[in-house]
Amino acid sequence: MAINIYQKKDIIEIRKANEIVAKTLNHIQDIIKPGMSLLQIDKICEDMIRSQGAKPAFKGLYGFPNAACISLNEVVIHGIPNDYVLQDGDIVGVDIGSNLNGYFGDSARTFGVGKISAQDERLISCSKDALYFAIDYIRAGMHFKELSLEIEKFIIARGYEPLRGFCGHGIGRRPHEEPEVPNYLEGFNAKAGPKIKNGMVFCIEPMICQKDGTPVIADDKWAVTSKDGLRTSHYEHCVAIIDGKAEILSQI
Repeated sequence: MAINIYQKKDIIEIRKANEIVAKTLNHIQDIIKPGMSLLQIDKICEDMIRSQGAKPAFKGLYGFPNAACISLNEVVIHGIPNDYVLQDGDIVGVDIGSNLNGYFGDSARTFGVGKISAQDERLISCSKDALYFAIDYIRAGMHFKELSLEIEKFIIARGYEPLRGFCGHGIGRRPHEEPEVPNYLEGFNAKAGPKIKNGMVFCIEPMICQKDGTPVIADDKWAVTSKDGLRTSHYEHCVAIIDGKAEILSQI
């Protein structure tokens, strides 16, 4: 399937959808604290997305039951919210999408709850720093595989491992489009495959494991942990390629 090239007018609409996601994550960042349940966070996300005229893009997508993927501690992505009550020292990834008039937004952050350990601070920093490194590195004309290789090198240099088998993705008129954007090089040739071009819109989302990036799928068929069973982190932005560089759409 071809990678969509979006016109300026479309990117404006995709940005609007992503700004709703950004506002919602900013709000969660401000209020998250011990004593909140994961379902409470999910409801806050859904209510805020709907209050801004959008629909929660993940609710019902591929059968996912909630508005937000809320991934606690060892869960790196696709956690289903439940009635677990957050404790001091937890870390929690919140990944949300919006559908505004047929255009989609998607972003994620991992939050520390209360006072977290220095080890968890470093873990979260790796996913966030890898994301912003990747965004700064992107130039039109380079191969997507070159980007994946550089993300992988960044993560490994920090002493961590990228989650295997899952990736960033194109986005725009659908929540998931071509291309796939892994956080590691698939194959051996970084100069192979499609190139990054102006007008492309995609999500970059480093998913960080501590010792082993082999994914383990939970019995609920959704939550993904690492084979090492240790804590993980996840950050994601949606970007558009404008004037040869990546511009973040999922921030305000």
